Amino acid sequence: MSDRADLEAGRPWPLGASWDGHGVNFALFSAHAARVELCVFDADGMRTLPLRECSDEIWHGYLAGAGPGLRYAYRVHGPEAPDPNGHGHHGHRQGHRFDSRRFLLDPYAREVAGRFSWRTQSDQGNCLTACVVDEAFDWEGDVPPATALADTVLYEAHVKGCSRQHPGVPEVLRGTYAGLATPAMIEHFQRLGVTAINLLPVCHFLDEKHLANKGLVNYWGYNSLAFFAPEPRYAARIGGQSVIAEFKTMVRSLHTAGLEVILDVVFNHTAETDEAGPTLSFRGIDNLSYYLLPPGHLNHYENFTGCGNTLNLAHPRVLQMVMDALRYWVGIMHVDGFRFDLAATLTRDSAFLAAVRQDPLLQRVKLIAEPWDIGPDGYRLGRFLPGWSEWNDRFRDDVRAFWLTHQAGVGQLAQRLAGSREVFGVNGRAPQAGTNFITAHDGFTLRDLVSYQKKHNELNGEDNRDGHGHNHSSNCGEEGVSTDPAVLERRRRLQRALLATLMLSQGVPMLQSGDEIGRTQAGNNNAYCQDNAMTWLDWKNADAELTDFVAGLIGLRRRFPQLRQRRWLTGEMTVEGQPDVLWWHPAGRPMDYADWESKKLGTFGLQLAPDRTDLGHSQDRETFLLCLINRDDNQTSFLLPAGVWQQICDSSAQAPFAPHTRTISTPVAARSVQILSRS
Repeated sequence: MSDRADLEAGRPWPLGASWDGHGVNFALFSAHAARVELCVFDADGMRTLPLRECSDEIWHGYLAGAGPGLRYAYRVHGPEAPDPNGHGHHGHRQGHRFDSRRFLLDPYAREVAGRFSWRTQSDQGNCLTACVVDEAFDWEGDVPPATALADTVLYEAHVKGCSRQHPGVPEVLRGTYAGLATPAMIEHFQRLGVTAINLLPVCHFLDEKHLANKGLVNYWGYNSLAFFAPEPRYAARIGGQSVIAEFKTMVRSLHTAGLEVILDVVFNHTAETDEAGPTLSFRGIDNLSYYLLPPGHLNHYENFTGCGNTLNLAHPRVLQMVMDALRYWVGIMHVDGFRFDLAATLTRDSAFLAAVRQDPLLQRVKLIAEPWDIGPDGYRLGRFLPGWSEWNDRFRDDVRAFWLTHQAGVGQLAQRLAGSREVFGVNGRAPQAGTNFITAHDGFTLRDLVSYQKKHNELNGEDNRDGHGHNHSSNCGEEGVSTDPAVLERRRRLQRALLATLMLSQGVPMLQSGDEIGRTQAGNNNAYCQDNAMTWLDWKNADAELTDFVAGLIGLRRRFPQLRQRRWLTGEMTVEGQPDVLWWHPAGRPMDYADWESKKLGTFGLQLAPDRTDLGHSQDRETFLLCLINRDDNQTSFLLPAGVWQQICDSSAQAPFAPHTRTISTPVAARSVQILSRS
């Protein structure tokens, strides 16, 4: 490193710390700072170097001789900053929260060093620092799988929870990026037939104060602080490998196995929380620019997220940061798409959707929205642009209510099976605009959904007040653990019926990690703070039969193109003289208006004609499918449409994929789904 005390002028782009082989350029946005200091840490201690240049609100400088591994932070002085004795702290009334005593993390940090502790947050020796990185990596010709959205099956997973208890993963790799890409894990993903691993947040995050006070942690990770930096707590660091290199190696290995990597990203708020939260980065750099503040009450924060603050994507530099982060994860880290947490927050009064839509790099990746938040007009299901998919909570609720509480009728289930066209069928959008799910990280697991009538979140330390109270769940006759054969059989059948409904529906199916092995959280439907055996996948007690069943369903979805159509079902005639979809009554006739309006009918079927628009060449392109549904407590006999039908799946059977020939009628067991085909 140069011995000169001053920085060279450098340049205002790119933002962050950029190594060019000879030195490092530093660039930091702050529209309201009066002065910015770069603090560098090395073996000799800390040096403070003023950033004397400011171009278009970007403070910048170049440190000759600096390179990868250098740790740094910023101190930012503002016009209303408090003095060291704590006097004159009135800047927050104008929306400012400058505090020049604080070391601040670069919003563009690629790697974060140090560990934040609530107990010692006022100790400057406890600060988080950024590290300059060398982004060179041998991708070995990595080619993203680029799976079509219509052919995608998402697997929502937690980096740690997936492999933490897997006996086939080396102990030193369990719970890490490296562990997720071991042969044992990849073999499981491939056995299931999923196409994309949708990871819960991996951007550097913090544990909230109220959790730290209880000895708990934020397990899910929806509390981001550094949007460019992979979370170091998930790194094995074998052989001195950096966190970034380990993450890239994971992506490369999953790609080689044909698996895409989707990241859950949290750009709606930061870990600095509300006005009582810590000053760690954005707040001390330029609070008025980075956050939405209530007009006339600039000492507070808009809280459209329920997490204390809301990022201000209406500000061009904040929007730029989000876009730069997305491009970084795609271009440098090779991820294949994103699921945006509380995406309604990102679209409110901002140009976010337009910016993403025109970006040449982001146009090719998968974009999935959680289309709501708690702000004004916060429920925006069906209102995203073409090219986006959205979490379809209407699918979740109606499918649960049909099978478990009987509060949804056949008409509602038919809408979900057909892809929820009344929600997404506008602006040229296809059925893939909906991401269908029965369960997700937030809520009951599949096994708990049929085992608990009420949530049991006592271990979260909030007297069971947290978590959703309206779950459309059923304990099947006994709350929690049961040894009653009748209860267990009812639960077995309902889990399989729910899974079959998910995989038979138009749209993009998402499977929650662990549901395929019968994972339970003992009735906890908000296990965000449980980093323990409650949330880690219990491979030792995995339900192998259920795993085989899920793999079989995904195999059928892959085999028959009419289960993943790229156009809406209309009921219109195809070239075979048959409607593309025919809704079937068990009495052997098409469903009529009275059937759809019935509050008692719990049995019906749908026939899907061959999909000649599919690009495949298998003989199954010429095959009709018939899916029969019976939620009732008794077996029902269905009169079949004309032809010789081959039963290819019976969700109630011990051997669910054993073939049987049916001609005139077929019995459909209670609480089950049956699938038949004919050429």
